[in-house]
Amino acid sequence: AVAAITKNMRISTDVALAPFQHPIRFAEDLAVLDQISNGRMEIGLGLAYAPHEFRAFGIPLRNRVSLTEELLQILRLAWSGEPFSFHGKRYHFDDVHVTPHTVQAGGLPIWLATTSAVSVERAVRFGTNVLPQGESSVVLDEWRAAARAAGQDPDSRRIGIIRSVLVTDDPDRDWPVLRQAERYRMAVYGRLGAEAGPDSAGAMAGENRIPQRPIVGDVDSCVQQLTSFILDNGFTDVVSWGYAPGLLPDTMTPGLLRYAREVAPRVLRSVHHVGPVGECAHEGDREPVARRLAEAYLV
Repeated sequence: AVAAITKNMRISTDVALAPFQHPIRFAEDLAVLDQISNGRMEIGLGLAYAPHEFRAFGIPLRNRVSLTEELLQILRLAWSGEPFSFHGKRYHFDDVHVTPHTVQAGGLPIWLATTSAVSVERAVRFGTNVLPQGESSVVLDEWRAAARAAGQDPDSRRIGIIRSVLVTDDPDRDWPVLRQAERYRMAVYGRLGAEAGPDSAGAMAGENRIPQRPIVGDVDSCVQQLTSFILDNGFTDVVSWGYAPGLLPDTMTPGLLRYAREVAPRVLRSVHHVGPVGECAHEGDREPVARRLAEAYLV
């Protein structure tokens, strides 16, 4: 529905769980969406880690890496526009031709969630955009170094992250309600991570973890905080949770509208060297200025 009624914004997931997707159906469904949106679809993928989800699908958790990597290979073959065959560890296809073809030549841009050195290596090997979470030294610094070592330019990739923004002139009034919802959300993820263990969930804690706590404040404060966050880490895209658990739309919509109308345009100008924050983008050891901040992403 969103693809059909919008014209400019790009649409993606952050993230779809790769092990649970059938490659051919997934490739075709995404190609249909790319047609409906006239080439505005992207796809973010993660390995999944919650044991109860694998139990529900009847898939061994130990198969998640091979399922994900074969899905990536098959998606690119399916979006080549040509018939293909594939024989891997998990999937076998002969003389398959996926239609409709994608509007975007070569298929949708692909993003991979990265939370560990292993996932960083995978993103470099498959040449994808990245959705980093965890220790910045691993998911940002090591990723950039690994990309360069593989002959790739990390500045040609896009780097996205989830970080919500609450625009309010009265944080003492509005933040406690959202804080309670966010604590619930993090408790859920905490339980899932504890059940999965660090080898499955990735390194999601640590002193140098990329901050993802909601940014809260008035327009000026949100602009300053979000701009610094983008420039300090070299992000190109920021995804915001549109709503929070248990909160009605009327609670969140006013802040979202102010974010879209008052905060995002100023941040875009700042990261493109317009305004006092953008002017200091090349000082010190900051990463290259973010090339673009996505207008909107569906999560």
